[in-house]
Amino acid sequence: MIRDQSAKKPAKGAPKKAAPKNEKAAPENKKAAPKKIAKALAGTKSAIIVAPSFRRERALIKCGVWPVAGCDEAGRGPLAGPVVAAAVILDPDRIPRGIDDSKRLTAEERERLFDKICATAQVSVAVASRSRIDRDNILRASLWALKRAVVALPQQPRHVFVDGRDRLDTECDCEAVIGGDGIVLSIAAASIIAKVTRDRLMCALAQDCPGYGFEQHKGYAVPEHLDALNRLGPTVHHRSFFAPVAAARAKHMPWTVEPAQDLFAVTEIELQVDTSLEVDASANL
Repeated sequence: MIRDQSAKKPAKGAPKKAAPKNEKAAPENKKAAPKKIAKALAGTKSAIIVAPSFRRERALIKCGVWPVAGCDEAGRGPLAGPVVAAAVILDPDRIPRGIDDSKRLTAEERERLFDKICATAQVSVAVASRSRIDRDNILRASLWALKRAVVALPQQPRHVFVDGRDRLDTECDCEAVIGGDGIVLSIAAASIIAKVTRDRLMCALAQDCPGYGFEQHKGYAVPEHLDALNRLGPTVHHRSFFAPVAAARAKHMPWTVEPAQDLFAVTEIELQVDTSLEVDASANL
């Protein structure tokens, strides 16, 4: 069978069909397209943020467990200032809109939500001072403050959600939720209360300790704070055993630094022997 090939050939005198300008680049585009798509998808995934919900609290309410509290702290990482813990029992019928992890909110949003949470929920705050942090270490001081905040609530909860890995030694059930300030709404509300309260305290300390910038960095180890420590030395509000503070203290107040004890040093002991004593070799020893 002979096929007619004339249909595929252009007529005589007809203009030749121009090839697409990007025809040669097509293979390159095919290779680049998956990379562009992957990059776009990666950007989309990173932009997805799941807001905390009241789902866990509501599940306990359906089981007859109420009140349910959330608690969180602010100020574990800074070089200066106290740790502030907060506990919150949200009213299921009057939950303010916009509650989120305090780190995702602006200062203005936190201040606005702080007032709304205090007006609609049961709230308590506890503070672990710098001296307690130096004495107990930062973890124990934080857990102490969190427990104090729960105990200080106007109504004692039957269940407590706490942000982090460590459960609290409370009389009621306590559930630790890693990343809880971004998952559990009550913990997110507590994170806002703790953060705003501590920021206000640090602004007050800034008036007593000018030059350190507490009102700006709130005591965290930013370059401006480290520079002030190097120039001015530590204040009474700085945590003594944090490395940058200890280094600044050794520089500006070396007389307050106790020399480390060398555990491997050899101590010579002089013994005086009275040679005038006579020993009876025949004695039964």
